[in-house]
Amino acid sequence: MTIILDPYTGISNATWTTAGRPSSPVAGQRGFNTTLGKMEAYVGTQWRAMSDVFSATGGTITTDGAYTVHSFTSSGTFTPNMAGEVEYLVVAGGGGIGRASYYGGGGGAGGYRTATGFAVAATGLTVTIGAGGAAAAASGVGSDGSDSVFSTITSVGGGGGGTTDTNGRSGGSGGGGGGNDAANTGGAAESGQGNAGGNAPSGSAIAGAGGGGAGAVGGNSSGGTGGTGGAGLQSSINGTATYYSAGGGGVKGYYSPAMGANGTGWANTANRGHGGGAVTNGDGSSGIVIIRYLT
Repeated sequence: MTIILDPYTGISNATWTTAGRPSSPVAGQRGFNTTLGKMEAYVGTQWRAMSDVFSATGGTITTDGAYTVHSFTSSGTFTPNMAGEVEYLVVAGGGGIGRASYYGGGGGAGGYRTATGFAVAATGLTVTIGAGGAAAAASGVGSDGSDSVFSTITSVGGGGGGTTDTNGRSGGSGGGGGGNDAANTGGAAESGQGNAGGNAPSGSAIAGAGGGGAGAVGGNSSGGTGGTGGAGLQSSINGTATYYSAGGGGVKGYYSPAMGANGTGWANTANRGHGGGAVTNGDGSSGIVIIRYLT
């Protein structure tokens, strides 16, 4: 792998085969791959031919330092110009809160999945953005959020919150159990995507529990006070630290009532995957898909 510098013939770079690449490369290291017949450079995570520049179309395209970022807030297609590797965040729609005059459980957050080094081919890859689930009407269980999809990656919509004497629904994160008299449990969470909803104990005029979040389980209700929604998780994949997938707070009980607080990072805005909460907004928010790669 000797580099030769000659004033008459120029620079002869280090050479190797694909199988004989340096075992501990550093970012920026480069040489001629005789197997491929191309110059290549190590970009920190993989070897990339210097004559090939990975790019793609789809979504809203921005840059963040060395990265190109594709943000999808509505369904579309991500189309790379060549095979490569990307980092992704896939957040599903959050579940709606269980609605009644009292007792409704908070909506569960949409499933949260993220990873680096995801292999993509030079073909159109489906991106689906899950809608948030609607709050229940005068009474009833909240609607589940819808799934978000990127290629083979699916994040499951958040579970709807329970209503009077009804359990929360399962989802990416589970909806909170409904209150009133019977003990009602929170919905289960999809493995690796979120957390279960909180529980409402048995008693008289008990409040609803909080919906689960990507970062924590939903809080149990206590007496007439609704349970707190589970915390969301923060990601900086688009260049700005943002919370996604927080659970919604549960609805108050009948005696000494107080609404449950929404989970840490919850915001009344679309494309965050939050579960519907008792405070500010009862509907779940829609999901989002963000993909980035080294430019």
